[in-house]
Amino acid sequence: MAAAIQMLHGRLPYFDFWFDKPPLSAAVYLLWGALDGWVLRLAGALYVTGCAAMASRLGGWYAAWLLAVYLSFGIPSAVMALAPDLLLIAPHLAAVWFAQSGRPWLAGLACGIALLIHTKALILLAITFLFAPNWRILVGFGATLPVHALFGANYWQQVWWWGRVYSENTFVAKPFAEFLRRFGNWVGFQSAAVVAALLPWRTLGWRNYAWLALSLVSVAMGLRFFPRYFFFLLVPVVVLAGRSLEQLPKWWRIAILALLLIPAVRFAPRNFTLALGNERWDDLALFHDSRTVASYIQQQSKPEDTLFVWGYRPDINALTRLKGGSPFLESQPLDCIFADRHLREFRPMPNLGCEQRLRRFRETEPSWLVDGLGPSNVRLRLEAFRDMRGYELVLRTPTAYLYKLVTPQIRNLDVGLPSHPMHMGRDVVPRVVVARR
Repeated sequence: MAAAIQMLHGRLPYFDFWFDKPPLSAAVYLLWGALDGWVLRLAGALYVTGCAAMASRLGGWYAAWLLAVYLSFGIPSAVMALAPDLLLIAPHLAAVWFAQSGRPWLAGLACGIALLIHTKALILLAITFLFAPNWRILVGFGATLPVHALFGANYWQQVWWWGRVYSENTFVAKPFAEFLRRFGNWVGFQSAAVVAALLPWRTLGWRNYAWLALSLVSVAMGLRFFPRYFFFLLVPVVVLAGRSLEQLPKWWRIAILALLLIPAVRFAPRNFTLALGNERWDDLALFHDSRTVASYIQQQSKPEDTLFVWGYRPDINALTRLKGGSPFLESQPLDCIFADRHLREFRPMPNLGCEQRLRRFRETEPSWLVDGLGPSNVRLRLEAFRDMRGYELVLRTPTAYLYKLVTPQIRNLDVGLPSHPMHMGRDVVPRVVVARR
């Protein structure tokens, strides 16, 4: 949403601001003006309904209902806004459906569209070849590749190079143990679909087993095993489960579908309390704080004002809808500490070119600066990375400091990125942090 709002302001991803996801993951929000509230909820509901309809083509109505239930009453990540892992479900279903129904070039096209959403689409391309080993898949896939070329070297740096660095550096100390824990929880929660999918294990066929295996590989990439990664695995499981349920006797179906009570009992009460207006959950505490900051900015800002949020707090960008005041929307490419660890660590990863990007950031002068990280990790406070002359602290919340520009300095107000990738080899951020500690 934060990226889509910048696009509505006339800024281009990869050129005018740093964006580490493929373009369609943000551009889809332009369909409803990147609005939040009921409009976003409706968009999410329509998306889930569309995915369920596509699942019915592959696995029948039971597959459709299983997918709808798990995306509506699933783990907390299932109620996220339409993030890339969730958006990948639709092209995943489409690609396999086209492949299995003898339309290989459309299957390849679906994979190409998926690559504009998530880099894991390369695994999806391999899956389509399982069901339709045909060169026409490459023709359809290649039709979308010129779109990637339009964004040039910056796109390669921000999406592929940065994504590779992220994937290769997990924060998980014991990945295998973490995988067993997360996978076990997921299997238990999706037990109705998992049991139904594997009941006919002798007749599944090697292609379906390979589909499951490749989907599991996508979950393991990066060795983080976040719940949202399992959306990729959910697709083959519900499709195979739907086919299996169609063949089972009535009482077997009832017994297996009774396992759907697990997600219903686990999360339905919380969803009901939310619908009745009780938003006081620990999970929402950070969002409430962001909304406080955003409300202050909305009340005090002018239409031409600009904003930068230090830390990883894109909800503030989305709620204020202000134009970005720097080539960056958050701090990860500036301090080289990924968001999954920046609340407890302070040492940047070396040789990622942070200092050059920091220098570019310091040349800009946003109307508003939000330090959404310093109150939680004082060693990564914004003041340790940027001269705050000309700014006044106007609001403190438990997790954020808000600064307003009161005395503009003479700075370069061009907030775009260079047309070539910024230097990726030299990194002297440790000196910056130590010198200002």
